[in-house]
Amino acid sequence: MNPLSTRGTRPRHPFHALAVVAALSLPLGAAAQTLGYLGQQIVPSGTVYAGTTVGGLSGIDRIAASGRYVAIADDRSQFQPARFYELSLDLSQFQRSGTPGFAGVSFTAVTTIQRPDGSAFPLNTVDPEALRFNPATGTLLWSNEGQRAAAGLQDPTVREMSASGVYLRDFAVPGRFAPTGSVAGTAPGDRGIRNNLAFESLTLSTDGLTLYTATENALVQDGPASSTAAGSPSRIASFNLATGAAGAEWVYEVAPVVLPPAAAGGFTTNGLVELLAIGEREFIAVERSFAVGAATPGVGPNGLPTGNTIRLFHVDARNATDVSGLDSLIAASYTPVTKTLLADLSDFRNDDGSALALDNIEGLTLGPMVGGKQTLILVSDNNFGAAQFTQFIALEITPVPEPATWALWLGGLAALQALRRCR
Repeated sequence: MNPLSTRGTRPRHPFHALAVVAALSLPLGAAAQTLGYLGQQIVPSGTVYAGTTVGGLSGIDRIAASGRYVAIADDRSQFQPARFYELSLDLSQFQRSGTPGFAGVSFTAVTTIQRPDGSAFPLNTVDPEALRFNPATGTLLWSNEGQRAAAGLQDPTVREMSASGVYLRDFAVPGRFAPTGSVAGTAPGDRGIRNNLAFESLTLSTDGLTLYTATENALVQDGPASSTAAGSPSRIASFNLATGAAGAEWVYEVAPVVLPPAAAGGFTTNGLVELLAIGEREFIAVERSFAVGAATPGVGPNGLPTGNTIRLFHVDARNATDVSGLDSLIAASYTPVTKTLLADLSDFRNDDGSALALDNIEGLTLGPMVGGKQTLILVSDNNFGAAQFTQFIALEITPVPEPATWALWLGGLAALQALRRCR
């Protein structure tokens, strides 16, 4: 039996996770107290599983029926063909330690992602970034970031595949996302995605009817990329899951780069790298800010600051303007989504008081209940770099000052987990 063959036959049931929304909509001071650091595991760069290099894990999702996880590698078929992994996580072995080991991480399967003709992707023809399991069908939804580089222009895509990696269909990504014009994206008339700043995120709505993705930064025609001086207007895009048709879009304002680089002119970026739907047009978002040599509190295996700042936000798009009719956001009038900070992971500390060192976190999913508390699981894309590491972080939803709100939070997330099991 295929390891992902946990699909159910019962119909979808709409659920709006109002209890979750109530908790996440708290004022900043209260909301920031609801996420706690449970522990981490670190898989060293260069780890090999089933003849493949483990790394580049840019998206993760938990299959509630089995308790196992799937994670996609953003290998552009450079090391091995584009692929995703199945794995298990034993949260009892996660530690609040800078050297936690990886005994709690077990890879159990690896699957090649196929092109429509059934072949594997050749070198530099795909950039897998996000992955979600659809419990209603047992299939997998995934995003490909595309490319704007000297090697060529490639459109970003959102696709569905079987549990064995077989291509099923494409979603209708609007033409405004396709890169056209110069490689740099700075010439008059240039349009579409910026290189390495496109579809990093993917999430399925809580009622199972809508798929969402988002650009990491602005399209060329929408505004500048993020910098230490300014943020960037990303687009959250929606698709009808049944038909694959594109739907509404909303603007998510990515913040400026959090910390400056160690040397003037050093590389910096901040982007929207993951979304997790928790209600009707409400999400948890991951913003990952990076600057070369930035003085982040945590240090990596090489003893140097990692340069990464990871922040989680509650995002509410219910009152945001649908901008799907706007091919450019420059000079346009619109209301963006609202953002409320939930946690800055740089604030977390290990048991010895050292700061949690953060790698390039790009994936987020709901984890299991542990000790009566809902967990969130994050994973990092180590860029297959020797100085980086594949990091799994477990967070727990901890009590907020208002007991009634705490009960709503737990009740809402428990109901959401139950819904995903029965779809």
